[in-house]
Amino acid sequence: FDAHMGAVGAGCSDGSLVKIMGTSTCDCIVAPLDKSLPDVPGVCGIVPESVSPGMYGLEAGQSAVGDIFNWFVKHLSPAEYGSDAAAHVKLTEAAARLKPGESGLVALDWNNGNRTILVDPLLTGLLVGQTLHTTAPEVYRALVEATAFGALTIIRRVEEYGVTVNEVINCGGIAEKNAFVMQVYADVCNRPMKISRSAQTCALGAAVFGAVVGGEHDSVEAAQAAMTGVKETIYEPIPENAAVYAKLYEVYRTLHDAFGTPDFKGSLSGVMKDLIAIRDKARRG
Repeated sequence: FDAHMGAVGAGCSDGSLVKIMGTSTCDCIVAPLDKSLPDVPGVCGIVPESVSPGMYGLEAGQSAVGDIFNWFVKHLSPAEYGSDAAAHVKLTEAAARLKPGESGLVALDWNNGNRTILVDPLLTGLLVGQTLHTTAPEVYRALVEATAFGALTIIRRVEEYGVTVNEVINCGGIAEKNAFVMQVYADVCNRPMKISRSAQTCALGAAVFGAVVGGEHDSVEAAQAAMTGVKETIYEPIPENAAVYAKLYEVYRTLHDAFGTPDFKGSLSGVMKDLIAIRDKARRG
């Protein structure tokens, strides 16, 4: 329940989606118990009062995010980028210089299976669009983008079934440390990405409950109002980036449905050429 504590420590309320981002990602949402809430296919953790009193707690997530970036650095990153943290810094800097779509790549973020919305641990990662000119930063960026596409898939699924998402608050190591990743998420999801004010949001959530039990505050809501908040820096979507990512997301969803669902009726024959067209347009500027 550390992720649930993180949602409380980030100040979750009705309409908030809190992303606890690290090696994997947990997405927590709360909704009032006195309102009807349908089952959301692919979201397995819908439990009354699992996050906050008087609220349904909805937990979704991705079974690998930071672990995917670490996998690439550990096993595939060229020696020139160094190792461990130094490699992440160099690859991030190089990837950030690329335009959306410029790599000609799209990946599926299933290196550790898919938790939400397909709920299938036997799915695996995929990278489409490689050529003899593909570089390490291009692959690294495609992996970051894939995790953002996975995040968008979760948001769209819960909204499809009537769950309101008015804001996204992010916490955890990635949200705290990596501005490039957060900007990609803002552009892909086409909505602002807020960052929890506390670098130890899960611990703060536990402290919120402690403050209520200890009598410092009368309710969880009062304790959250006094103890939690978001940083001044908010990552806003860049319209031209969001437009490119909308096209790339269509490719991602085609691959997602083709490899992840048994009833796919579409065609994969145009995927590579679509990626080349998006790539060439991005490079022309």
